[in-house]
Amino acid sequence: MDLGIDRIINMLVQGVLLGGLYVLYGTGLSLIFGVMRLVNLAHGDFIVLSAYISLILAGFGVNPLISIVIVVPVMFVLGLPLQRFVLNRTLGKGIMPPLLITFGLSVIIQNALQLGFSADTQGLDAGALETASITITPSLSIGLMPLLTFVIAIAVLIGLQVFFRRTRLGRAFRATSDDPEAAEMMGINSRHVYALAMGLSLAIVAIAGILLGVRTNFAPALGPARLLLAFETVIIGGLGSIWGTLAGGIILGLAQTIGAQINPAYFQLSGHLVTLLVLVFRPTGLFAVTRDK
Repeated sequence: MDLGIDRIINMLVQGVLLGGLYVLYGTGLSLIFGVMRLVNLAHGDFIVLSAYISLILAGFGVNPLISIVIVVPVMFVLGLPLQRFVLNRTLGKGIMPPLLITFGLSVIIQNALQLGFSADTQGLDAGALETASITITPSLSIGLMPLLTFVIAIAVLIGLQVFFRRTRLGRAFRATSDDPEAAEMMGINSRHVYALAMGLSLAIVAIAGILLGVRTNFAPALGPARLLLAFETVIIGGLGSIWGTLAGGIILGLAQTIGAQINPAYFQLSGHLVTLLVLVFRPTGLFAVTRDK
């Protein structure tokens, strides 16, 4: 395989930009695990649900990118009762109850979407932005949509960093994550914090779902595949690590892009192999958050 330097650079750039979408997939999952040690098996289905909500709004003439300002609050509000009245009841009862509940949610969401929209694939139309690109050299061009996705991913991570470090509520999140019992003694309602954390996670999911729908087709059964990508992103970066999620998404995107360059059939396989290597040699991930007990 003979690759010129421009093609190599183009391949690496596209891999990094692809990683931006994976960062958005993984951030909400990592956030929930970091705050309450909960693995949400319906995470991918909420991504797809967000895309369908944007699709409904598109039927009323709302541009998908504009619909973010509507879908994000809707998903945030959805997360509050989901955590407060359903998932909070499973916390402290072992690992299985939350997994079973979120698995059940996954099945319900998939079947409800299939009943409402059929199993056909759908897409979101963002207009000329979808195909617009910036040409750097004859062999190197950067699509505006992937670039915008990457910029949004970075903005989300910076926003979370500022939120956790500079706000009172963010410090409550950190305190609850470190020691829920001590946080309760300081007057922090951990159950309320968990509900807000789920709402924040689904707000990020909403952004990921809309950008997914603009970049590619989606269908009701696509959720588990998005969940797998989110898992691989946070496994590589380290569960609970916000900036580790950035590294994980970029590494996964690069692995898939390089694998596809060797053989298109290796696109998914190469990402799985990289995840496997990380699990073998560093099971906690590259930037895992650890806590002393």
